[in-house]
Amino acid sequence: MQPVPESGPATPAVKLEGVTKRFAGRAGPVTALDTVSASVAGGQVNGIMGADAAGKTTLLRILAGLLAPSQGEAHTLGHAPGGDAVRGRVGYMPQSFGLYAELSVHENLRLHADLQGLAGRGRQERFDELMAFAGLGPFADRRADRLSGGMKQKLGLACTLVHPPELLLLDEPTAGVDPVSRSDLWAILYRLVADGMTVVLSTAYLDEAERCAEVLLLHRGRLLA
Repeated sequence: MQPVPESGPATPAVKLEGVTKRFAGRAGPVTALDTVSASVAGGQVNGIMGADAAGKTTLLRILAGLLAPSQGEAHTLGHAPGGDAVRGRVGYMPQSFGLYAELSVHENLRLHADLQGLAGRGRQERFDELMAFAGLGPFADRRADRLSGGMKQKLGLACTLVHPPELLLLDEPTAGVDPVSRSDLWAILYRLVADGMTVVLSTAYLDEAERCAEVLLLHRGRLLA
């Protein structure tokens, strides 16, 4: 098992104050998050733990600025999620990352670099660094739909890291991934934290929660611990 990283700076990387999120349902409003208040420190791997329908994905989408709370406030890096103050400083990798199946590993990286505005002489160097970092170098010309599940996750992570964020949000990055690839992904996360990044990831695995410096335990939208 990898060592748990030490706690980072005192200023929270994420702060939640009474965050509630409701969605319209056929039988009335459905509460996905119910007055969640918590904070997690920077410079470490933090976990959001819970079973299906616990509210993990909803919370990560709020932190990424993709959803607004129905009530309460959320802050990432001291600012409202999705605002100009944190644009480019927060990276988000959803559970089903949008790889283009017909494109190669290198072509997917180039596309995400275009979307993230990465240009200049350092662009190819960044691609080479990411492919070596994620162990994808030998597969640069392989189509995404011909990669294993673990390799697809590592490619998705590499695409998210084209422009290195200060805060990285990951939605169950190891779900359905083989044990070797899970170990590889965790090794990558610890290297990112060692370089100063903060990681917040959701998981349903107890052994992965043990690898985190701090864990928020959700159950049916409520924060239990």
